[in-house]
Amino acid sequence: MGVRVVLLRAVNVGGAPLPMASLREIAGGLGAVDPRTYIASGNLVADVPGDPDEFDRSLERAVEAEHGFFREAISRTPRELADALAAHPFEVVEPKWSYVSFLLRAPTAAAIAKARTFAVGDDLWDVDGREMHIRYSTGAGRPQMKDASIGRALGVPGTARNLNTVRKLIALSGG
Repeated sequence: MGVRVVLLRAVNVGGAPLPMASLREIAGGLGAVDPRTYIASGNLVADVPGDPDEFDRSLERAVEAEHGFFREAISRTPRELADALAAHPFEVVEPKWSYVSFLLRAPTAAAIAKARTFAVGDDLWDVDGREMHIRYSTGAGRPQMKDASIGRALGVPGTARNLNTVRKLIALSGG
């Protein structure tokens, strides 16, 4: 068992309602100990049994079976979250405008090169291994870059959390 922060992509938006009580119950049913959630956006902290990747895939299947939609589960250790936060390469003007997108795996160099062809205006992004760092110049609600297009070009599922949320998840996970 080891503490993991499991992030589900795009829940409670776009027709994918997932009550956090249900997420905790599903995780517990898969053997997770002390499952806790933070805000209603698919953030789970728990001691998970066995191989973390196997737990993530089992959680995806269980959520789909219970709620009828598939969403990727991407997890990290508390240390990996702290390292990603420390590696954020951009000046933080406003923490809620700066994000880390946790990717399922590292994108290829060719995919990153393709993603760099998209205009970004004053927004900034960069990839460091399995994390994409983003800073929106005027907030995520008014992006200048086409972040969905960049994400598709990277060819790797990911889920973003602003720096405030990343900090809170580190604290909740004991990191």
